[in-house]
Amino acid sequence: MRAVTALRTMRISLRARLTLVYAGLFLVTASLLVGVTYLVTTRTVDHGFGQIVVARLPNSGGAGPGTAVTAPGPPPADLLYEVRENVKAQAAAQRRAVLHNLIQSSMLTVLALCLLALMLGYLVAGRMLRPLQTVTATARRLSESTLHERIGLAGPRDEIKELADTFDGMLDRLHRAFDLQRRFIANASHELRTPLAINRAVIEVTLAKPGVADETKELGRKLLGATARHERLIEGLLLLARSERELGERTFVDAAELARDAVEEFTPAARAAGVTVTSAFSPATTAGDIVLLERCVANLVENAIKYNHTDGGHVWLMTGQAGGWAYVRVENTGAPIAAPDVQAIFEPFRRLTRDRVGSARGAGLGLSIVRAVVRAHGGTIEARPRPGGGLAITVHLPAARVPAAVVRA
Repeated sequence: MRAVTALRTMRISLRARLTLVYAGLFLVTASLLVGVTYLVTTRTVDHGFGQIVVARLPNSGGAGPGTAVTAPGPPPADLLYEVRENVKAQAAAQRRAVLHNLIQSSMLTVLALCLLALMLGYLVAGRMLRPLQTVTATARRLSESTLHERIGLAGPRDEIKELADTFDGMLDRLHRAFDLQRRFIANASHELRTPLAINRAVIEVTLAKPGVADETKELGRKLLGATARHERLIEGLLLLARSERELGERTFVDAAELARDAVEEFTPAARAAGVTVTSAFSPATTAGDIVLLERCVANLVENAIKYNHTDGGHVWLMTGQAGGWAYVRVENTGAPIAAPDVQAIFEPFRRLTRDRVGSARGAGLGLSIVRAVVRAHGGTIEARPRPGGGLAITVHLPAARVPAAVVRA
């Protein structure tokens, strides 16, 4: 059973499978041909040896010179029986020898031709599958920045040509879709930010005028708060859309430096919330978009402080490198989270607790941006609830192999 399971799970290439099919079909066909030839030869040999008869028997004695020749009489019955049996035995032995030589030479020929069929089948299968290898190589090479490339397979209008043409058509549609997305992000970045910036400027100018009534000032402060939330929401959506796209140029980055900057940035917020931040930084070198990685680490730290609903809460931040991966681990105390609900916090606009509904705390995009940035950099993210409440999130990014110090842009 283990051998059968191993064979089922074994990965065999299509070229090898086609070669085995060709050789198997040849072996079956050759075996049938050898069988038919053996049956026909057996019938022919049996029929030929069955016609052997004793035509005449020699005289009992010879006639010498001067001896009168007399007509021979009929041979004795026992002599005739003995001769017939000898002839039958010789015929049977010769029949067996002929059939044995036939089957032996046929099997050797079949085995030799089967080996030849394996080699020829492997070469023919490779030539037939070469267009598929071209399609596969093109698909592996394609990315957002190379969607303009096409397979352009030449040859007869067969199934493989239709597959390549269908793939090229799909690339055309993807290329148009990515172009539309780029233009949308660029337009949205301008069209959405500009009105909010104008509104904020108008409100600030109005509040700066002398003699403004207290009711107007209160209304202006509320409008400024709403405008700031809208700006954060738009900024988060644009950053999420950008982080889900393919990376362009990559820069060597030390995640420990990014984490240290994030701790300095959010130290006032942690003090105001009564949260203690404990950090342990070890070099964690990776390569990627430094702006996105900064936002990723900052969102992790901000999220840990913002949703730390425990008196005297605590946040632990660690960075390091192990097993070819650079990691950033953030743990925080807080409200208990059920294990099945952990993955929901990475969905846009998803909040697990009532405390996460207030718009003043954010737009619900922080961890969604973190996941998108990590995926764009070829990393993984792991989240698990802490036994005493809160959350532990670990981000793994491919470690960069740089012999010198990390270069920060």
